[in-house]
Amino acid sequence: MNYNLIRYGVKDASVAENRMLVAKVFEALDETEPQSVRYLELENGEFVHIVGYEEDSSALTGLDAFKAFGADHAARRSTPLVRSVAKIVGNYHMLDNADEAVPT
Repeated sequence: MNYNLIRYGVKDASVAENRMLVAKVFEALDETEPQSVRYLELENGEFVHIVGYEEDSSALTGLDAFKAFGADHAARRSTPLVRSVAKIVGNYHMLDNADEAVPT
């Protein structure tokens, strides 16, 4: 499985909008059930997502909700988007409990 870690800061005025758009992506993911997507919001206003996929990431990037999320993404960001290929070297029930998600 391939993994990408994407990290970016969001302007204070856009944090709620970014959360709402992320929530819509996750609603759409329930229908497509891609391999793995985890999304984190850090205390400093940065967002991090980890995407796992077998051959290509189109199960996520092809979603209308993801396209809407990305449409004005640059205007919401306070820092550049940084994408890194990642390898899982350990995982012990990381974010198994979906109830931990922050409501929008």
